[in-house]
Amino acid sequence: MSAASATIAAPATATGTSAIAVVRVSGPACRPLTEAIFGPLPPPRAATHGHYRDLAGTVVDDVVYTFFEGPASFTGEDTLEISTHGNPLITHLVLQDLFKRDCRAAKPGEFTRRAFLNGRLDLSQAEAVMDLVHARSERALAAAHRQLQGGLGDYLTQLTDELLHALARIEAYVDFPEEDLPPEDRSRAREMVANVLRGTSRLLATQRYGELLRQGIRTVILGEPNVGKSSLLNALLGRERALVSDQPGTTRDYLEEGLIVGPHQLRLIDTAGLNPTPGELEELGMHKTYERIAEADLVLWVLDARRPAAALPAAVTAQLQPAATLVILNKIDQCEGGSAVAEPPAGFGSVAVSALYGTGLEALEKAIIAVADRLQPDAREDQIAVNARHADALRRARDDLQAADEKLAQDGAVELLASDLRSALDALGEIAGRIDNEAMLDQLFATFCIGK
Repeated sequence: MSAASATIAAPATATGTSAIAVVRVSGPACRPLTEAIFGPLPPPRAATHGHYRDLAGTVVDDVVYTFFEGPASFTGEDTLEISTHGNPLITHLVLQDLFKRDCRAAKPGEFTRRAFLNGRLDLSQAEAVMDLVHARSERALAAAHRQLQGGLGDYLTQLTDELLHALARIEAYVDFPEEDLPPEDRSRAREMVANVLRGTSRLLATQRYGELLRQGIRTVILGEPNVGKSSLLNALLGRERALVSDQPGTTRDYLEEGLIVGPHQLRLIDTAGLNPTPGELEELGMHKTYERIAEADLVLWVLDARRPAAALPAAVTAQLQPAATLVILNKIDQCEGGSAVAEPPAGFGSVAVSALYGTGLEALEKAIIAVADRLQPDAREDQIAVNARHADALRRARDDLQAADEKLAQDGAVELLASDLRSALDALGEIAGRIDNEAMLDQLFATFCIGK
């Protein structure tokens, strides 16, 4: 039985053209299905104009359809793609007709799961499909493309191949103890294990980079009450997201919004003002501010440019790092001669702005990009950013490899050493999907979009 799903393209309203809908059908019934609807089968992968006729022979729409012959298709199965006009009624009629022809709706992620099960993608590439769908910055998009092209899988293959060679050398003495083998030399096996351990640790170190790409750079806006934190948030977003008032302490909780700055995705977090003499409600808000600062990747410390900066609470200053903090001298429009009275602490970069009038925002964005570039290195062809699932497997593999290295150094039992290496291989194999775990696959693909 085939699986059908529909993906509706966004209308191109700016040019006045109509939207289209793309209905994809995958499975062994695609060949007879195509012939039943459109007549003789066209050459594979050739976009063909035709009329979609339902079971009653009625023309539903004027369409372009393409037949992909398996295994040379995304899923590895025969696949039919039908591009209809974007009228939801037309899409509904086409889908209803396909259901009558014994097709069924695809489950979330089913097309990508079929591609994985049919060997068209490894599991890390399948996850990259979801990363592509959810990418909200140029860096995240580039990383997803590299993973989809097999960057992580290729690197893992190199590691597992070397680990397999090390295991083969070790197991030869376990499986053939009576054979005329040369004296056991563990130095070469230890060298190979050390190489794999370095590679595993290198991959694991990219988890933080992966989190920044997929979740965004957590950017906390902090400062005293009424220095213009909420005005700055609104100015950066280009819309009125936070309430602004001359009355101090307007923000009692924190607000969070996404923002793209250059090639980076930020998670902007506007926090409650740090009042040296807070009321009970303000104090609750300040505790939430402390929590957000502890989690921050980047801090925008807002000062009132018209007056000297007040000391921050010790709980805050202890966590501020000059390399990840920008001092914003706000209300520069109200300073005599345009010169700020407030001065940033030594070692902290600063930008003078007027959140009210938008002055200095371009310079601020450039400064944010410079800090974000240090957090997210320039995209390279070999740059890999692992996710949480990968990191869990890599940690287990690293622990097994470290245990194996210790046994090699201490001339430990060969059987225990081989067990450690096999466990490391299993853990690395989980990343690319060399496993048979239906429950894990169900959970992973359940997070995908319909039609992917």
